[in-house]
Amino acid sequence: MTHYTKRLRDLREDHDMTQTQIAEELGTNRNQYQLYESGKRSLPLDMLQDLCAFYDVSADYILGLTDDPTRR
Repeated sequence: MTHYTKRLRDLREDHDMTQTQIAEELGTNRNQYQLYESGKRSLPLDMLQDLCAFYDVSADYILGLTDDPTRR
């Protein structure tokens, strides 16, 4: 499992959201988002940026480069 896939799932679950809900927030569909979260499709840069803005965390945190979500 790619490190960011666990972070995506954990962030979503910490916000008590379903894959469908987060996909709608990000302007995509559940199937597409599920592919990102499962690691079956690479996370595009624009989606990474949208996820960082939505969750108010750094890209480094999502990518697993730091355990500090606020490190910019």
